[in-house]
Amino acid sequence: MPNHRIALIPGDGIGTEVLPAARQVLDTVAARHGITFAYDEFDWSCERYLREGSMMPDDGLAQIKDHDAILLGAVGFPGVPNHVSLWGLLIPIRRSFRQYVNLRPVRVFEGVASPLRNAAPGEVDFVVVRENVEGEYSEIGGRMNRGFPDEMAVQEAVFTRAGINRVLDYAFGLAARRGGRLTSATKSNGIVHTLPFWDELVNERAQYHPKVVWDQEHIDALAAKFVLEPSRYDVVVGSNLFGDILSDLAAAVAGSIGIAPAANLNPEREFPSMFEPVHGSAPDIAGRGIANPLGAIWSASMMLDHLGHPAAAADITDAIAAVLAKTSARTPDLGGSAGTAEFTEKLLELL
Repeated sequence: MPNHRIALIPGDGIGTEVLPAARQVLDTVAARHGITFAYDEFDWSCERYLREGSMMPDDGLAQIKDHDAILLGAVGFPGVPNHVSLWGLLIPIRRSFRQYVNLRPVRVFEGVASPLRNAAPGEVDFVVVRENVEGEYSEIGGRMNRGFPDEMAVQEAVFTRAGINRVLDYAFGLAARRGGRLTSATKSNGIVHTLPFWDELVNERAQYHPKVVWDQEHIDALAAKFVLEPSRYDVVVGSNLFGDILSDLAAAVAGSIGIAPAANLNPEREFPSMFEPVHGSAPDIAGRGIANPLGAIWSASMMLDHLGHPAAAADITDAIAAVLAKTSARTPDLGGSAGTAEFTEKLLELL
């Protein structure tokens, strides 16, 4: 019997190109560490939506709820509105499986030039912890008077004590295992109800984590400091919207969004967690074989760590660091000319 059963959802665009690369790397490392995987692949995508009217079947969640983890490629493609593709696949998985932690590590690797002159390899290494299932991305709201001059849209932000506390406890715990520093993203000087509530709960939960030094930054100032002083951060925690924006900014600080991974975690392990690159479906380069597979490969490493194989996970991140530091192999987003397959082969050689 396999150690782990993995649901593969290649999805759209370059997702179908980078997920096979991640699987190659997974299988190579698994063989070394005595781990076995069984894969079930699902064609849930915008192509399926255009063909059948839904991103996944009605019983899609039931089909994958007993898997050990989900590895996703990308979601979204021209012809299908983004809110349709996301709310038809990605968000139902996150919410139904209570994946309330979105974890996005940020690291400047040797051999990848950051656009910031003060972002040096070995100095910028932090994690953005994003609340992943409520906050500003709630389902509460609606549209009125469509097509008339007084048309309006209302979107309600939902911040619950339980939802905030659980992501804060995860973030404080992670900070305690890392450098012992946590920064909370807020905007309580301008948003009068939800963010003061967030701040109050940060202060409350901090009492349970006395070894962690913490502070808070308003989101606008924090975005500026990500650019000016990226090396000062260790763990940054924010609401759904703030974490989403900050993590993409942080990926740009690291030199390419093509490298950035993400984990959607159900820390209690009552449901499978989902792992995905940050880069999206990139329809402008889809089908050309030049996508950077590192975001998907690093996401696979995060999956291994979550499944209880930290040494195997470290082999992958070490190989990522080595291929960037010791070789000239680069995909176009990193200034090179290597294709996805060529770049993956070079990384496999180092493994």
